[in-house]
Amino acid sequence: MAGVTGLAAATSLPLSGVIDPPADPHRYGFLFASGAEVVRAGGDGPLDPAPDVTGRVVGAIPFAEGAAPVLLCPERFERTIPRPRGQREAAPNAESRIVAIPDRAEYTRLVASVVQALREHTRLGGPLRKVVLARRLDIVQDVLIDVDRLAARLRLDRNVTTVVLRANDKRGRCRRALLAASPEVLLEKRDGKVWSIPLAGSARRSARPSDDEAAGRRLLASNKDLEEHRLVVEYVLDTLASFCVSLSAPPRPRLSRTASMWHLATRVEGELRDPETPSLEIARRLHPTPAVCGVPTAESARLISQLEPFSRGLYGGAVGWSDGTGDGRWMVTLRCAEISGHRASLFAGAGIMANSDPDAECEETSAKFRALLSAFGIAENGGGAPKAR
Repeated sequence: MAGVTGLAAATSLPLSGVIDPPADPHRYGFLFASGAEVVRAGGDGPLDPAPDVTGRVVGAIPFAEGAAPVLLCPERFERTIPRPRGQREAAPNAESRIVAIPDRAEYTRLVASVVQALREHTRLGGPLRKVVLARRLDIVQDVLIDVDRLAARLRLDRNVTTVVLRANDKRGRCRRALLAASPEVLLEKRDGKVWSIPLAGSARRSARPSDDEAAGRRLLASNKDLEEHRLVVEYVLDTLASFCVSLSAPPRPRLSRTASMWHLATRVEGELRDPETPSLEIARRLHPTPAVCGVPTAESARLISQLEPFSRGLYGGAVGWSDGTGDGRWMVTLRCAEISGHRASLFAGAGIMANSDPDAECEETSAKFRALLSAFGIAENGGGAPKAR
């Protein structure tokens, strides 16, 4: 059985990107699998930080402004309909050492400090309305982490898009990888139309149907979560307005679900003024939304850089693809891990508002870790700390 044998040292993977610097040619692979379609791409070659956005592009945009993207012009690119998934993949049989950065107590303290800052801004008429604060779990296993098996387990949840962006050695073995199971569409473009499905406001799902339904109802009625969601939808509408001749969005969010979480979701749809505008161009303009950063963007990003004791790397960025016509699909890089050899760094965040409860926000991050911890074969201990499964 997989087990947790103790805490790892508080070190981290280098998070400058999952692929080596642009001068280093590499072999790379890309998987982007949803319930509707599967995109596979790959090739040999260097990164292209500024690819031709009208051609085929796959890869990821980091969270931080100015950080180098991991974008590639693939030699191989195919889109297929997904095959029915088989039986659940067995969990890895490995001993795991885990450390939380920061730990629950420190994260709760940081959230409380952000809540106080937000309340001060509200009292004084300042601009700050929301800040997304993240945590990280570092996992070290006694065997090489099998990225393909983890991806296979994540793909069983058809309400997420499973993404793998990997750099391989000359023998085809994975050296480094980004793995994600994202529920949030940042931007999709098809035939001159675009849509974005921002998620903001979340709640843990329950195994008991009655409790699960109650959790969804509470989320739909939560003033804090509805206000948090409204800020994100307004941002998406404002940003897409510069590209579109028409836009529409329903007046209230709906419930969206993954295997482990409820989310508030709104589908924003638009018709492009210029149907040939590349999807990557629009995705870059949208990123980062208040769902992963805050309101306003610049002030929230500064506060995040001051308070989070790590670099987000690709977490909270965007990952996806664009085909030769400029159509494409870009997901927010959520429920993700950056993996190298025996090590993985997992990320989860919560949207902090002036009326947030610090303990509840910490619990939300624990719930969001659940999907990837389960894929690793690690269960939660009631309070959210990982334990052996």
